Amino acid sequence: MTPSLSPDLVTALRPLLAAEASAEAHGSGAEPGDLEQAVWLRLLEHLDAKGSLTDPADWLRAAVRDEAHRSRHTARRERPYVTEPADDLQGGPEQRVLRADRHRILRAAVRKLPGRCPRLLAALLSPKDLTYREIAGELGMSQGSLGPERSRCLGCLRRMLAQEVATPGPWGKE
Repeated sequence: MTPSLSPDLVTALRPLLAAEASAEAHGSGAEPGDLEQAVWLRLLEHLDAKGSLTDPADWLRAAVRDEAHRSRHTARRERPYVTEPADDLQGGPEQRVLRADRHRILRAAVRKLPGRCPRLLAALLSPKDLTYREIAGELGMSQGSLGPERSRCLGCLRRMLAQEVATPGPWGKE
């Protein structure tokens, strides 16, 4: 801890900082905890550079106002993504390759499943978005048995994929 930032100073400033951050947060669009965290960081940086504070309470109030202003300014200028870049369906070439590889691995694992599982899961994964009634008619089985059969097939698929993406053993040994 910086010599000038004593535990007594932290204890004394904590309630004031919480109150100031709470008061400024609503107008800035920031969370009070984010403002508090930013001000504590500024305090540490200030103490590293200057060594001490003449009036800690005044400095703290000014720092909270500055951080709230910075947060408002940033919120006006930044625009959020419509979707997360990783969830972008179009994506760049890397995302398309990774998505194609995941689909290839999934389809290969589905084909290796026993019994009616490959046909059932293929119907469930179909882009046609078939209903349970349509799937049951296509597979020649009762609609009521689709759920339990699907559950068994997915459990089997989960075990197969877990083996394919096995975690390494202790100390990096496989």
